[in-house]
Amino acid sequence: MISILDKINEYLWSYILVALLIICALYFTFRSRGVQFRLFGRMCRLLFGGGDKDDDKDTEKKKISSFRAFSVSLASRVGTGNMAGVASAIVVGGPGAVFWMWMIALFGAATSFVESTLAQVYKRRGKDSFIGGPAYYMKHGLGKGWLGVVFAVLITLTFGISYNMLQSNTICAAMENAFDVPPVVSGIFLAILTFVIIFGGIHRISGISQIIVPIMALGYLLLAIVVIGMNITKIPDIFALIFRSAFGWEQAVGGGIGAAVMQGFKRGLFSNEAGEGSAPNAAATADIDHPASQGLVQALGVFVDTLVVCSCTAFIILASGAPLDGTLDGINLTQAALQNEVGGGAVIYVTLAIFFFAFSSVLGNTYYGETNIRFFSQKKLPMVIYRLSVCAIVLLGAFVSLDTAWVFVDIMMALLTLCNLAAIIPLSKISFKVLDDYCSQLKKGIESPVFHKNILSEKERKGISEWE
Repeated sequence: MISILDKINEYLWSYILVALLIICALYFTFRSRGVQFRLFGRMCRLLFGGGDKDDDKDTEKKKISSFRAFSVSLASRVGTGNMAGVASAIVVGGPGAVFWMWMIALFGAATSFVESTLAQVYKRRGKDSFIGGPAYYMKHGLGKGWLGVVFAVLITLTFGISYNMLQSNTICAAMENAFDVPPVVSGIFLAILTFVIIFGGIHRISGISQIIVPIMALGYLLLAIVVIGMNITKIPDIFALIFRSAFGWEQAVGGGIGAAVMQGFKRGLFSNEAGEGSAPNAAATADIDHPASQGLVQALGVFVDTLVVCSCTAFIILASGAPLDGTLDGINLTQAALQNEVGGGAVIYVTLAIFFFAFSSVLGNTYYGETNIRFFSQKKLPMVIYRLSVCAIVLLGAFVSLDTAWVFVDIMMALLTLCNLAAIIPLSKISFKVLDDYCSQLKKGIESPVFHKNILSEKERKGISEWE
């Protein structure tokens, strides 16, 4: 079965998905006039409160702020892909894979803007917060409810099952390598911890995420800066190695460029999720004044994930002299690289970091499944069954091999992304009109633009229930 899935993966990624991702990223960048570059400063101000509603008032304690929505999406983004995924990409595709991860992030941020803005436009009011995402803009924007059902099933299986299996597998491998903790013990502990948190709902998930994600990301960034500082003279050579491996003649003759592109795009997409349709589920929960503001915040998340956190891992590995011959892979390679640089204490830290990164991803992944189960049913039983299934999958992750986990992740990620791109391509014109309205208000000196759906035509307003 694994062999068959490998062949399906090769076909999907080699002939379909890479081309589509490139075309969409370039098209969205062109149509938005490089929104991810020209409004970068605005992204940063929005994330830390500029232009967002005040959520400190007693009457608004239950609302999901822009920062909380960002934290949930970043919790899913920043995880195994940043440490284990980058290591695997370098082992299989060579250092040149890092360059292609950068490219999918730089231009894929425009794709993230489009899908997250659409999620805000077509969001619905839930019991405790707004809900939305691709399944909702497929049904209410495209008028294709059946496609929304397909997506809801795919994302529930992808994030709730396959992704969480990989996150658990990575945590258990790291714990065993650093502390000799048997995988079964780690798996049971993770399953219990997951059970306690996810049954608290989106407010508990977002509350936990907004605390642990920034702390661990900052800590890992500081550690990377220390390692890079220790190897500052190697940095020019590392950049040269990455570019040479991405475009070099030797790699072209040996087919290495194809492997670098494939691994860079695969692991880049797994890490930053731009175009995959996952982040829009978190983006829709934010209670904000204008859909474009959350689109900008989520585009920034792509930069933070890939250009910052993934690059940290890549530089640590390439500077350390750790073997890239396949004897070490995934999180074990990252741990070995840090041990070479700063000693055994770094292994302990990176183990703790991967625990928090990967576990926060479990929480974010689980929420993505939850919001799409609500697309099917508002009854409690399906949600309870799903949450219990997630706990069981987290336990199962302790026993599967890394290769097996990646095979399932790659094929589900490909199918999910294809489904989402099929929706955001025709709907993207809505997000561009929303962006134009946002920029127009900024030019008029309005610091906190407010969106009203009447800027859209009567036909385009159909399916939008908010934004009166």
